[in-house]
Amino acid sequence: MNLQSETDFSKGSVSSNIIRLAVPMTLAQLVNVLYNIVDRIYIGRMGTDATNALTGLGVCFPIITMVVAFANLIGMGGAPLFSMQRGAGQDEEAEGIMGNCLTLLLCFGFGLTAIGLLVRRPLLLALGASSVTLPYAMSYITIYLIGNVFVMLSLGMNNFINAQGFGRTGMLTVIIGAVLNLILDPIFIFALHMGVRGAACATVLSQFVAALWTMRFLTGSHTLLRLRRRHLRLQAARVKKILTLGLAGFTMSVTNSLVQVACNSSLQFFGGDVYVGVMTVLNSVREIIMLPINGISGSAQPVISFNYGAALHARVRQAIRFMSITLIVYSLAVWGIISLFPHFFIHIFNTDPALTAAGVPAMHVYFFGFFLMALQFSGQAVFTALGKSRHAIFFSIFRKGIVVIPLTLILPHVCSLGVYGVFLAEPISNLLGGVACFTTMYRTVYRKLKT
Repeated sequence: MNLQSETDFSKGSVSSNIIRLAVPMTLAQLVNVLYNIVDRIYIGRMGTDATNALTGLGVCFPIITMVVAFANLIGMGGAPLFSMQRGAGQDEEAEGIMGNCLTLLLCFGFGLTAIGLLVRRPLLLALGASSVTLPYAMSYITIYLIGNVFVMLSLGMNNFINAQGFGRTGMLTVIIGAVLNLILDPIFIFALHMGVRGAACATVLSQFVAALWTMRFLTGSHTLLRLRRRHLRLQAARVKKILTLGLAGFTMSVTNSLVQVACNSSLQFFGGDVYVGVMTVLNSVREIIMLPINGISGSAQPVISFNYGAALHARVRQAIRFMSITLIVYSLAVWGIISLFPHFFIHIFNTDPALTAAGVPAMHVYFFGFFLMALQFSGQAVFTALGKSRHAIFFSIFRKGIVVIPLTLILPHVCSLGVYGVFLAEPISNLLGGVACFTTMYRTVYRKLKT
């Protein structure tokens, strides 16, 4: 397959274009999740303090999610604009958008490091750390924050590799760092006896290498459109467009972080450290099974954006149909698997009998009706791909901010639900948020695209 056929999404089968990007993108995301998943697996087997250490790492999730949120603000805001300009033949403006995104990522990355290091202790306590788990949380997040700019660069700028159709290169970007993380984790954690500090060091060093690889490709001769020094200077009009569209992905990540805060606080109050540990495991399982959903929806976005920019509306409709059906079928299947084999998924991370006993019923509640999540992601992907920032932002806020957080705080007090009220908030939000988002997308976008 030549370069033109790989990068011109107006040619060939729409579904083939999506799958060609989705396979390497999903594998790349799988490997990327391994950065944190492998940390949790190793930490969960550290010895007598393994459960407390794993819980301490779980308390750090909202902060890590915030770092990802700012990477999404720039990467997911700039990449669709980049694709639309490329589809319209405006390569100079596309390169300008990419250059401005790099500058924004650097600014936000260094800013988050400074602020995070200043407030990390009181923030971790507010996030649900106890006197037992706080030392582990502090050890991990301090090192992670020092290197968070590398995380942001590798996550944010890799969007522009995928947006040009180089899905395999985007996958390689992540694999390089992940393989290094797999090698360094046991060395730092066990051989050098660094514990959770070793896990953080391995993650940061791995992301540093991934960021270098990403920058090398985007400034080299093998990419279609490249980073150029003249485009690094911020322009107000570009920045406004990037941040406006990126607010959807940013809001989704921020609300995820707020949900984690609400969950950890409620679970600490009603169940103690063991249930914070259970939520850590559930979040880890969720990250794994969400990979194909993120891969399909993420790969559909540049295809939708490119064809929308080229005014090929029939192909846009085809992409929306293929993405939505694929996500629904997959999420139905994975819901069934989780329901049948909950012990298997929990034991990937921890085999503590107390955590397993609490985790199995929690998993059944938390993942009930999981297929409804596909509706939310389908609608969000379309709104973002077409630059409809207000719709994308609203539904990001609606599901998590308006539905999940209030339910997480209220349901534990209803009918003595306790910790199960916290877990029940997730399936209710999938129903309300998923149906509302997908229905709105269908009525306001899909039906109005002229064939």
